[in-house]
Amino acid sequence: MSHFNKKEHWENVYATKELHEVSWYQPKPETSLQFIEKANLSEDAKIIDVGGGDSFLLDHLLELGYTNITVVDISGKALERARKRLGEKADSVKWIEADVLDMELEDTYDLWHDRAVFHFVTDQKDIQKYISQLERYIRKEGTLVLGTFSENGPLKCSGIEIRQYSETSLDLVTGNSFEKTGCLTVDHQTPFDTRQNFIFCSFRKR
Repeated sequence: MSHFNKKEHWENVYATKELHEVSWYQPKPETSLQFIEKANLSEDAKIIDVGGGDSFLLDHLLELGYTNITVVDISGKALERARKRLGEKADSVKWIEADVLDMELEDTYDLWHDRAVFHFVTDQKDIQKYISQLERYIRKEGTLVLGTFSENGPLKCSGIEIRQYSETSLDLVTGNSFEKTGCLTVDHQTPFDTRQNFIFCSFRKR
């Protein structure tokens, strides 16, 4: 798939499908919110949501009073939709259109959240690039929350092959820089009445 253009793919998805027409649609991301709550952050903690697109996690974080949120997505159309939905609230969020593997950020973060981006990173070199970004941009003793398809989950999403993970393999891939603090498997019910099994793990940067 050397000819595959990630950005074109995701721009097309968000240009042709409504929010409730994608499998990852989730009105209230309860598992993500649960892990973020356990991180016991201050309201002004720096939070980055990688691949946040136009998900509703941002809406809930704002309602909870968090004031320093960055959303990164490869799709400008996804970010535009989220900004339009939030209206004036969008001005309090930092929006970055970029590929997580190549992005250059000005800040470091207290919490990095990723629901369903990492499992699209299947090449070993790209996995290492992703881990390098974690090591670069998460503060010492900061929190990493990763949600991926489990070994009981799908093999593809949006027509793209993914990499399944278990608690053990997520622990191994994050290496010595991170200490696992908790994991949970959960079924996500899609808008099409199917279920996708995810594993969520949180880690503390050493």
